[in-house]
Amino acid sequence: MLRTLLRRRKKPLSSEDVTVADRPQVRRAVTAAALGNTMEWFDFGVYAYLAGTMGKVFFPSSSPGAQVVSTFATFAAAFLVRPLGGLVFGPLGDRIGRQKVLAATMIMMAASTFAVGFLPTYASVGFLAPLLLLLCRLVQGFSTGGEYAGATTYIAEYAPDRRRGFLGSWLDFGTFVGYALGSGLVTILTLTLGTQGLQDWGWRIPFFVAGPLGLIGLYMRLKLEETPAFKKEAAYVAAEAGDDVDPAEAARESGKGRLKEIFTQHWQAVLICMGLVLLYNVTNYMVTSYLPTYMTVTLGESDTTAQLLVLATMLLVVLTITAVGHTSDRWGRRPVFLTGSVALVVLAVPAFLLIREGGILLPAIGCAILGLLLVCFAGTAASTLPALFPTRLRYGALSIAFNISVSLFGGTTPLFTSALVEATGNDMVPAYYLMVAGVIGFVSTLFLHETAGKPLRGSGPMVETSGEAERLVAHSRTAAGRQARDVWIRLRHPWAHRKPDDRDR
Repeated sequence: MLRTLLRRRKKPLSSEDVTVADRPQVRRAVTAAALGNTMEWFDFGVYAYLAGTMGKVFFPSSSPGAQVVSTFATFAAAFLVRPLGGLVFGPLGDRIGRQKVLAATMIMMAASTFAVGFLPTYASVGFLAPLLLLLCRLVQGFSTGGEYAGATTYIAEYAPDRRRGFLGSWLDFGTFVGYALGSGLVTILTLTLGTQGLQDWGWRIPFFVAGPLGLIGLYMRLKLEETPAFKKEAAYVAAEAGDDVDPAEAARESGKGRLKEIFTQHWQAVLICMGLVLLYNVTNYMVTSYLPTYMTVTLGESDTTAQLLVLATMLLVVLTITAVGHTSDRWGRRPVFLTGSVALVVLAVPAFLLIREGGILLPAIGCAILGLLLVCFAGTAASTLPALFPTRLRYGALSIAFNISVSLFGGTTPLFTSALVEATGNDMVPAYYLMVAGVIGFVSTLFLHETAGKPLRGSGPMVETSGEAERLVAHSRTAAGRQARDVWIRLRHPWAHRKPDDRDR
């Protein structure tokens, strides 16, 4: 009994255990991480809105439906290499630091996206053109494998515990701002240049814009410091290794066996992460990447109408995403995910029925429904996923789980749904696809432990002010004192806490 009681005692917090967030540094961290996502999703928005045009430029010999499938196949190919990028960049971020890896991924993303604008067309070099496009997409996918997981990890490790949902939501705010900028630019080019002008040379312009964006993002990321959580973990590893061991060698040694540890000791967290990522990204890519093509190619709407409807949906997401993040700090991550999952199952079919009606008003309502469903997951994911894993494994485990799920289910959503619609002739297939994702997300959320307002696994509390830190330490000492008193009472009076019927037996 004595051993059991002593084992249950919690060590009180000291001032060294509590980290006070540096507000200017937190703002810089959130801005730099979000800008990387803006850059990434600027490319996705451009590619989604130019899918029909890119099909004509790089796959001109195919039918219109086959052109779309071929274009989305190239789009999906980038996701097939994302797990490889996650396997490389994730564990590397746990060994050498989050900031260095995020700077490297920014360089690769910007360079590969910028290069697309210089590619020759099929009319110029034949089959070499789509191969070069595929190469650029593979480089983009490989670099993106370390981008989102690293950015979420970086923000989560800088954010105070009570505001992690709100601050994390700014990462995906950058996502949809980037998408809106990319899709908005394509819409303007379509209106000004016309379909033929866009096909002849206008499609190159959005990719050229990626270069300056990437340079700005790289500059901001090079100015960042390493996260407090990683610094403490690195100091602990160095202390364990001893003074006579090189820090770089200690980092390499600590990295051995981490991949095995992720799948043997944290497999439940990996599965939960994959389920939540599937829910978020199937909805995300359905709305952002497939919906414009669905409305134009499948339903026969004009390019301008489809582009404006989806662009308005993205603006709705941008306007509401930080409010959802703040709500998750107050109500918890699980209620938001559960509500969104159930609503996705119930409302997916009505939303697509409204979109199918044609015109402006009813499709706008259908798109708004999908946007509000999407924001439930987008506003909560960046604060939920990093909290599943401990500090020493966080970047690597999240990179692997996230990218496997995105590759298998998220990025392939436009390809699978367009192919299924083409094969079956049923234009409600996208709604059914979303319903399946909602069921998987609901089941995953049932196994999710609530993390709102709590420290990250393997890290001490993170607070906003020194006063809050002092109160937290004082409260911890008071709680520890009460627990010690309770242990003493139980030892001196072992019958005091038993029920009357137990003593009478």
